[in-house]
Amino acid sequence: MTPIKTIRGLLLTAAVVFSCALVFATHHVVSGLFERAVRDEAMRDAATFADMTFESMFQLMRTGWSRAQLEEFIQAIRRSVDKTQHQIEIYRAPRVAARFGEIVQKEMDEAILRAIADGESRRIDTGPEIRFIHPLRAEAQCRQCHVNADPGDVLGVIDVRQDITPLLETGSRKFLWAFAPIIPVAVVAALLMFVYIRRRLDRAIAGFAQNIRSVSKLSDLKQLEKATLDFGFDEFRPVAHEVRQLTERVRSIAVDKEMLEFEIRLLEKFILTSDVVKDWREYVNRLLIDIDDVMPAYALFSIFKIGDDIFDLEVFWRYAPSDASKQLFEETIKESLGRNPYFACGYAVSIEHNIADSSRASAELVRADIEVQTKSLLVEAPKIGGIVGIGMQAQANADATRWLVVESILSTLLNVVGSVKAIDKYTKDLEYYATRDPLTNLYNQRVFWELLDSEATRSGRHGYKFGLVVIDADNFKSVNDTYGHGFGDVFLQEVAAKIRGAMREDDLLARYGGDEFVAILPETDLAGTVEVTQRIMHAVTALSIETPGGARVSGALSIGMAVYPDHAVETKDLFLFADSMMYRAKADGKGRISVPTEQDVVEVFRSLSEKSILILGAVEARGVIPFYQPIVNPRTGEVEALEVLSRIRLEDGTLLVADAFVAIAEKMGLMHKLDYILMERALQAAAAANYQGLLFLNMSPRALVLNDFVQQTRRIAAECNFDPSRIVFEITERETIKNMALLERFINTLRGEGFRLAIDDFGSGFSSFHYVKRFPIDFLKIEGDFILGMKHNDKDRALVRSIVALSRDLGIRTVAEYVEDDEVLAKVVEQSIDLAQGYHIRRPTPSIIEALDVHICPSIQNRRDAKRKPASLPTLK
Repeated sequence: MTPIKTIRGLLLTAAVVFSCALVFATHHVVSGLFERAVRDEAMRDAATFADMTFESMFQLMRTGWSRAQLEEFIQAIRRSVDKTQHQIEIYRAPRVAARFGEIVQKEMDEAILRAIADGESRRIDTGPEIRFIHPLRAEAQCRQCHVNADPGDVLGVIDVRQDITPLLETGSRKFLWAFAPIIPVAVVAALLMFVYIRRRLDRAIAGFAQNIRSVSKLSDLKQLEKATLDFGFDEFRPVAHEVRQLTERVRSIAVDKEMLEFEIRLLEKFILTSDVVKDWREYVNRLLIDIDDVMPAYALFSIFKIGDDIFDLEVFWRYAPSDASKQLFEETIKESLGRNPYFACGYAVSIEHNIADSSRASAELVRADIEVQTKSLLVEAPKIGGIVGIGMQAQANADATRWLVVESILSTLLNVVGSVKAIDKYTKDLEYYATRDPLTNLYNQRVFWELLDSEATRSGRHGYKFGLVVIDADNFKSVNDTYGHGFGDVFLQEVAAKIRGAMREDDLLARYGGDEFVAILPETDLAGTVEVTQRIMHAVTALSIETPGGARVSGALSIGMAVYPDHAVETKDLFLFADSMMYRAKADGKGRISVPTEQDVVEVFRSLSEKSILILGAVEARGVIPFYQPIVNPRTGEVEALEVLSRIRLEDGTLLVADAFVAIAEKMGLMHKLDYILMERALQAAAAANYQGLLFLNMSPRALVLNDFVQQTRRIAAECNFDPSRIVFEITERETIKNMALLERFINTLRGEGFRLAIDDFGSGFSSFHYVKRFPIDFLKIEGDFILGMKHNDKDRALVRSIVALSRDLGIRTVAEYVEDDEVLAKVVEQSIDLAQGYHIRRPTPSIIEALDVHICPSIQNRRDAKRKPASLPTLK
């Protein structure tokens, strides 16, 4: 059924239906009343008739009538109602039948039997027939004849019936004819009512439509709001009120168009640039100034979680507040935090105030204003950057619409400020740990070389001497293996602290790697160097640390030294000399300080000379041997690449690892030739083994200044029929970062030939980020110390997580180095690092076939290798 869609149609239909329904309802009610009256009258007649019959029977029975008289009486009663709507029956009760015998009578129904049993009259008024049942109860005088009955016993029943159907039909016809003229009168009355109501509605609607048509511009909404809206009926007054409210809301939204435009402009500024990260507080200050232009504000504040129940509250003031305002604002915010369930268990907070414009003083604040006019957004758990809340304290009389926009801005700022703070924190951590060792917080190897070069330049210019000390913690591997890496880390931290404490304030200490430390002692001769090393030895020897099992471990050191310029002028030679002295101390029984003599200088440099001759021989005889270490997918164990490592075979058959000759070869200017030989032999072996994966090759910094490096690598790849896109050159920032322009040209040329690039030891130096920014990098090999540190150090995990996220955003694949056990491998998988390499996966091997034999489960393969052959030399580059 199609619904009626107009008020006019609804009123007309309702009027007609209502009038007809009223007539028929009236007819039905009156007819019902008439029927009830007829039934009541018929029941009274039946009762009267039954009483009269009983009285007649009683009078006759008193005369002592005979059976024949009784039957004649009953027949007479029946004949008297033959031509009427009445019926009458007289029934003899069982007690009388037992005394005087049965008479001819109808079979008793249930109603007759119940009347005989309880002696109660019954009125049955259902259907077209009414019925009155009157029991005949014995009295005292009845016992003259009915000797078997007592007074009150039922002797018989008179049943009177009447069919009232003719009376009801006659009455219904009369009522129908009586109501027929009323129907048109009711319909006409309803139509007149409809016309009246419609005219009143039409006038009200026409007036409202006129007011609506008068709105042609935004300012007219105010007139519509003030207009009198009368729909002619009290029931429509709520509609008029809602129309006014709607008009007011629409007008408010239209007036606040500049707020929406402001919000758009503000959102356009939510772009995180390097300048924003560099000084995020200044960024928030500028945002506050922009907000104040539209929504006058005293202050913004943000809350950061920096530790367990420790929070930072950063307050950004529009203008310079007084000390009283600062204190009042702090107290109010703290009270507000105390009411929040998240801070209910207690907390410590440090507060820092920032001022956007110090040229003006801020208005003095009142506590009531702060509490009423502060909008804040607190979260149940710290979000990105540790942010748990943000808020704004505005001036009075700000309307609800403007607060709505402010709340929207706060929701966005919560994420933006949190992101900026997080990036700021990660960036500072990366900057710090680019120069520091995460475990000991000492300078790392990269910074050590920079400091050593700088000190050599300074001392050479001023004619000073300085000492260089190489320190090795004795038996550290045994400590690690016996008590675990966790205790080993604690042990190294304690050793580092003792060494640092025994040195002078301006001495420089770095962790060179593993259990090895290096120290630069400015303006110190050999005697001063010996004195410092003796203090270091005494401090560490006195160290005693309790292990988790209750045992105690003491410290012991092997120390070597060199003095600039007495033992060498070149920094690399100086370090090699000190390093040789340290190894001599270990060879003499450990726990010693090796003080160089003139004879030591001769012997050490004779050894270096021998290595130089060895390197020359390796170049002439092409005696560089490639070793291969697999780089695998840590989730499947599938080998995706091989790193090529350099070895030189000595006359006695032993192998010299790269770390023993690279520095000397670079000093001799021969490293690039060793690299060419290594590359050629590795590509030939890969082609012979039909290896189809990637090859990672270490590139000497010397290659930057060689005009023919790219041509030579292209030639070697072509001769071996090896696709350049399968060759990945690893670069480090050492020495190359000093000439970024040269490096950029070199790398672009290399990429133009199809070769791929990887940054080695990424994170060990902050300059690595310049590489990522400026160069087309394919792989980042994450600094191995960070990878190892993930097992026990939250900072290392955070740094690795940041590097992985950065690489993923830039489309660069990551490689984890130093995967030494199952726990490290699990952390690599957990951090979603793409590739992994290390002793746990497979040690370097001269056979490509063996290097590829890793399969799915590196841990099983590693155990199989351990049974098959003894461990080879460490993989050093």
